Amino acid sequence: MELGFLKPLFARPGPWASVYIETTRATEDAAKIQKLRERSIAAQLIDAGADGYTTRAVMERLAHEPVAGTPPGRALFAAGAEVVLDVPLTLPPPVGEATWSMLPHVAPLATLRGDSPTCMVAYIDRAGADLELREGHRRTTLGEARGSEWQGRGHRGVPADRYEWHYRNRVENGWNETADLIAAELTRQWPESGAELLVLAGDARERRAVHNRLPERIQDVTVEAEGGGRSAGAGTAALDTEIRQACEAYAQDRLRRTLERFHRGRGKPGEHRESSVDTGPGEAAEGIPAVVDAARKHQVATLLLTPEAADGGRQVWIGPGVDEVAVQRGEARALGVPRPEQARADDALLRAAAAADCEVLVVPEGMRGPAGGLGAVLRWSM
Repeated sequence: MELGFLKPLFARPGPWASVYIETTRATEDAAKIQKLRERSIAAQLIDAGADGYTTRAVMERLAHEPVAGTPPGRALFAAGAEVVLDVPLTLPPPVGEATWSMLPHVAPLATLRGDSPTCMVAYIDRAGADLELREGHRRTTLGEARGSEWQGRGHRGVPADRYEWHYRNRVENGWNETADLIAAELTRQWPESGAELLVLAGDARERRAVHNRLPERIQDVTVEAEGGGRSAGAGTAALDTEIRQACEAYAQDRLRRTLERFHRGRGKPGEHRESSVDTGPGEAAEGIPAVVDAARKHQVATLLLTPEAADGGRQVWIGPGVDEVAVQRGEARALGVPRPEQARADDALLRAAAAADCEVLVVPEGMRGPAGGLGAVLRWSM
């Protein structure tokens, strides 16, 4: 999960109301069930000590949840009588949850928002390409890349005999120019799009021509899809399935490679003890003291979290600065924090990770992750 969208939460002080609620409306009594969910959320906020203005802002936002096109769930973060961030969830929360704390309780997002990479899709034909960005449930049009208008479109017949070669050659040259334009536009938009995966849809020959013209760094994260098309009315079901499978494969491979690097970094002979937390220099940190120290130094490249892990819910001490986090209160004071506050370790580390533009990966149950549930792959050795 990329954390850039969380930065607005850490630019203002708390306390924060954090709400996770299921919003599916698949049953006949969905409206009644939703009212019960909302009442439960309000009761939890009041019991937790949330102020009335912020509670009212949350409930007003929930009351205006649209009936059509609702996601499985939503996460709301509110402070100072304002809902600052409203996030659609890929998975419904197991239970409705509302908390009131100094830091926004963002840790559940790592699981509920899903780990699907942001994906750019290019719908290609011989006239050009339509570009789209897919981020979870959201799709954003990125414009188009257009080729020459003359290249055989609408031609009533193939020129005869002695002109045929010249005609075909001209069409081929025109398509090559269009493929160059599409590849150039994809390359131009790629850095700012935030995409991690590129999917090329269209006829095989046209996809391959564009693929071959992309820079190597983009080719490495590009897949070609059999389904989909650019013409009006073209079916998308098969393409959607291929894109979902490509995203799942990308996420699984990224997690596998990251865990391999983590275990190599923490397991160097003479530097680490397999049965304990990080005890020496290496490219990985494990356990709250080591990960907190790395986060303070902006050393974390990838933060690893195991859902419901014991270390995630442990209390650490924080200050208003995003990297002001410590295991002990006295340590926080030594950092220059006059009045340290307590916060969950996972929320404090996610705040630091967002500020340092780290990524976060969830280690699912059954995979060998960091002991205690918190670990990190580092930008440089400790």
